Amino acid sequence: MPPSPPHPPRLPASIWALGFVSLLMDISSEMIHSLLPVFMVAALGVSMLTVGIIEGIAEATAQILKVFSGALSDWWGKRKPLAVFGYGLGAVSKPLFAIATTVELVVSARLLDRIGKGIRGAPRDALVADLAPPGMRGAAFGLRQSLDTVGAFLGPLLAIGLMLLWANDFRAVFWVAVLPAVLCMVLLVAGVREPERAPGAPRTNPIRRENLRRLGPAYWAVVALGAVFTLARFSEAFLLLRLQQDGLPLAFTPLVLVLMNLVFALGAYPLGKLSDRVSHRALLAGGLVVLIAADALLAHSGRGAVAWLGVALWGLHMAMTQGLLATMVADTAPEDLRGTAFGMFNLVSGVALLLASALAGLLWDQWGAGATFVAGMLFAGLALVGVLLQPRRGTPATKPPSQQG
Repeated sequence: MPPSPPHPPRLPASIWALGFVSLLMDISSEMIHSLLPVFMVAALGVSMLTVGIIEGIAEATAQILKVFSGALSDWWGKRKPLAVFGYGLGAVSKPLFAIATTVELVVSARLLDRIGKGIRGAPRDALVADLAPPGMRGAAFGLRQSLDTVGAFLGPLLAIGLMLLWANDFRAVFWVAVLPAVLCMVLLVAGVREPERAPGAPRTNPIRRENLRRLGPAYWAVVALGAVFTLARFSEAFLLLRLQQDGLPLAFTPLVLVLMNLVFALGAYPLGKLSDRVSHRALLAGGLVVLIAADALLAHSGRGAVAWLGVALWGLHMAMTQGLLATMVADTAPEDLRGTAFGMFNLVSGVALLLASALAGLLWDQWGAGATFVAGMLFAGLALVGVLLQPRRGTPATKPPSQQG
């Protein structure tokens, strides 16, 4: 009797736990962030350019800090303590939104939240790569991204329900957002186990010149590609404002993020698994075509089926590209430099996001919402040309980076 085929490898429980940690923190964050742009414009009277600059600075701060936290996790050989500290700062920031009466306090809370994200992001992504079985990195990143995104649409749904229940009381909603942040911390501390550092592994400065030289041309090509993608996709705050200013009632504004993240969540895991078997270039190109279509629809209108289809396509683009770019970073970086590699990738993307968000706000203030989305189409078109000009690499390698040339 022939032996039964071996069971396919499964993703470790700690990867699932990291996914649910992301889910809980995203519920908390998106309950606030899905209302924050409208809160700043309607309640605090800030301009679109100011919204763009605040969002850009906040996200750029997070990306810059990922360089240092990622490098520290490589040197230290531990990733979980930095993730705990970063998620903890995010949890501490939540009550500040509830008590904010000025733009300055909102900005302070937003920056504290993003500092926490910057500290946790690269170590957490490197930890996912450390835990994932060989040949399953796409699935691992897709799963974490999918669960993260489930939180990103549950949060706005809760915000809608509470806004309707409490007659548009922003601050009451912000207070409720504290609870899932606390639960996130409990799960992270109790449910995630970090693999042990190899005995006798030397500690070296990951950002010394000789170590950075080990991040080869394939890795830097992924970094450049990620930056161009970020220029083409500015802050989602402008999706909320596009539909809200074209007539969407205030309490229902979070529905924009609900739809975008629902599509993102449903697509991230299966498309992550697909990326383990198909050409990365083809999947990236397809994602950019989808983004161009989304921008075209949103440039045309901020109301009706056209606008909602544009939002859904934006979410599909995210599902096709975000986990894939993380997988490409992990595949092209040495195992002992993964934290640094994710940090450098996010630093460059953060600078690009700052530029993209400021430009989006400036175009909106000067020429209207349509100009912002037309500019997004142009950047996405340039990114598509760059992807198509890349040499064909075929199916991604399944060897761990330490065994790749």
